[in-house]
Amino acid sequence: MIIFEQIFNNKIIIASVWSWFIAQIIKIIIDCIKNKTINPKLIVSSGGMPSSHSSFVSAMAVSVGLKDGFNSTMFAIAFVISMVVMYDASGVRRAAGKQAEVLNIFIENFEKHGIKIDSKLKELLGHSPIEVFVGAILGIIIALTVN
Repeated sequence: MIIFEQIFNNKIIIASVWSWFIAQIIKIIIDCIKNKTINPKLIVSSGGMPSSHSSFVSAMAVSVGLKDGFNSTMFAIAFVISMVVMYDASGVRRAAGKQAEVLNIFIENFEKHGIKIDSKLKELLGHSPIEVFVGAILGIIIALTVN
């Protein structure tokens, strides 16, 4: 039980999880305002404003920096991982989402010609640079607040 106690009292984990959770709640609020309906499925969805991936990893990196020092090896590792995640969110996953949009247009056209496709592809996978930036700022704020 000591292991679980240590995990649940780890400020780096606490800041990261809270940051992810708050980002997901903000997504639900923004979607609710935009679409006039509550979509609880968004709590575990990817894409949208702000980037919860960016929020999560930036909270982790800043928390590590505050704990171990911003010149520590641990901060360097956390920072590099954060940059990879944020680059992926705004680059690779965003491109995959745009490809899904195009493929869904093909699917719609196939269905007009009698070819049945079971399901559409998920289009909202990645983030715009501003969504990544806002997520990172949110993560920094949460890390500073928790730590």
